Amino acid sequence: MSAVVEEKLALLPDKPGVYLMKDNKGRIIYVGKAINLKNRVRSYFQSSRNHAPKVLALVARIADLEYIITASEIEALILECNLIKKHRPKYNISLRDDKTYPYIKVTYEDYPRVYATRKVVKDGARYFGPYTSAGAVHETLRLLKTLFPLRSCRKLDAKRPCLEHHIKRCLAPCAGKIDQATYGEMIKAVGLFLEGRSDAVVKNLRRRMAEAAEELAFEQAARLRDQLTAVEKIIEKQNIVTGSGDQDAVGLARSAAGICAQVFFIRSGKMVGRDHFMLSGGEDETDQNILEAFVKQYYSKAAFIPREILLPFDVAEQQLLSDWLSTVKGGRVQVETPKRGTKKDLVNMAAGNAANVLQEQAVRQDSDFDKTTGAAAELGQYLGLPAAPDRIECFDISHIQGSETVASMVVFEGGQPNKNEYRRYKLKTVEGKPDDFKSMEEVVGRRYREALEKGPVPDLIIIDGGKGQLSSALPVIRAAGLSEVTVVGLAKEFEHIFREGSSEPVILPRHSQSLYLVQRIRDEAHRFAITYHRNLRSKRNLVSVLDHIPGIGPKRRKALWDHFGSLAKIKAAEVAELAKVDGMSNPAAEAVYNFFRNKKI
Repeated sequence: MSAVVEEKLALLPDKPGVYLMKDNKGRIIYVGKAINLKNRVRSYFQSSRNHAPKVLALVARIADLEYIITASEIEALILECNLIKKHRPKYNISLRDDKTYPYIKVTYEDYPRVYATRKVVKDGARYFGPYTSAGAVHETLRLLKTLFPLRSCRKLDAKRPCLEHHIKRCLAPCAGKIDQATYGEMIKAVGLFLEGRSDAVVKNLRRRMAEAAEELAFEQAARLRDQLTAVEKIIEKQNIVTGSGDQDAVGLARSAAGICAQVFFIRSGKMVGRDHFMLSGGEDETDQNILEAFVKQYYSKAAFIPREILLPFDVAEQQLLSDWLSTVKGGRVQVETPKRGTKKDLVNMAAGNAANVLQEQAVRQDSDFDKTTGAAAELGQYLGLPAAPDRIECFDISHIQGSETVASMVVFEGGQPNKNEYRRYKLKTVEGKPDDFKSMEEVVGRRYREALEKGPVPDLIIIDGGKGQLSSALPVIRAAGLSEVTVVGLAKEFEHIFREGSSEPVILPRHSQSLYLVQRIRDEAHRFAITYHRNLRSKRNLVSVLDHIPGIGPKRRKALWDHFGSLAKIKAAEVAELAKVDGMSNPAAEAVYNFFRNKKI
């Protein structure tokens, strides 16, 4: 224990609050709350016999600590949630990637819009979520667009309605086709629908339809009737699971694949949806601690809190959580653990679905392993390597009849592409008549000339092109000192692999993961080379066109390309825009402008 920590431990008060533990670089590595700061924080530094490995690792890294006194334990809980969300400490249990979860936003405007967002700000808007799947958000938005003709444009200053209005997908508030009160009623129905209150939406639509019919507004009544029919069809698909009320049923599951919490959303007695969340940092924690941390973090940012939250088992701070959520909601919230009946079945179902998510994740992880690390190991076995090749480098040449000859080197590590290590080469020694052999000699020479000193050295080198390319590259690679690295040539057809000193190719089994890995590597090298070649060719074509413009030399050509990026943009530019480019004068700009107006290109 450092002297700083020892001194602060002696000054801890007997009051509720939040404590922040820091490492030697001043980073916050853990945030906790306590009803008695003195007793709770000191417990970390007492006998380590009963501490979990995670706590031992945490204590070993504590170089400093701070605390904030609060008026009550509920205030401490709220502050703890906010600080965890802000600092994301290493040793706290946390919702994995919770910062990126999408929400549905209903804006605070005269005629609100509804769209997806990943930022929650205090701007008066309503937010619904979080959702773990962006696909689910967009599906919900498509459904809302079908049910309710909401505006999607950002501005309300249009002089006439757009196509959305003509195909009856917008009521054109921009053109004054609908008043603010009527549009507001529709937004109210959207909010109820997103909360899962479909019954309330139906009542509201029926009432408005009847009022419109009485006022002889038959077109509006017909539109409301169509919305009502669509909502009723959705309600038919929802199963009644409890008598009434709003509930969230929480299930928890853990396995070697991770920790998952599943939430079932029951609104007005109907199952309206579910979502799952992965948690990290809880490997050495008890189920009770994990569940408690999830409830705190999830409901601290949930857009809607139901009156009842069902847990699979009791947690230490259950009553405190209930009091806190009641404060946040502004009404009574019960956090309970059902022992029997429909509620217990709901919780069990949520836990079962959480276990299924983990099972699917384990299958995906196994599949990913088979396609990456496992595939590399299998390839190593077929090639007779002493160990699985961790770093594989593959070369490809690209040109059109010898012009703009380029080469690519792609790198796969652990069976996966490492794009930061990709390299591309513009060939210097080979011009005119195409010579892939000479090109390959140049590029491997440039790559491996100082590889032993500067690194990294690959475990396997693949030369795309078969026997001929291999025979060209091998002497250069060996001369660079890479005598132990396996070098193979990959034939253009059938993915036959040729090894050094053997005339017979290695034929990988059809449908094997090693074959798929080799194909992925070859295709990636080809794609990378082709992309570079096309970029160079488009630059060359641009230069050849600009060559014909009086007053445009190499410097101005380059300046135009750097500024606009494409020939199409240069052609579309006005004289004033062209004149702003570095090195361009007004006469030169006019020459470029007139050239493209008088000449068809």
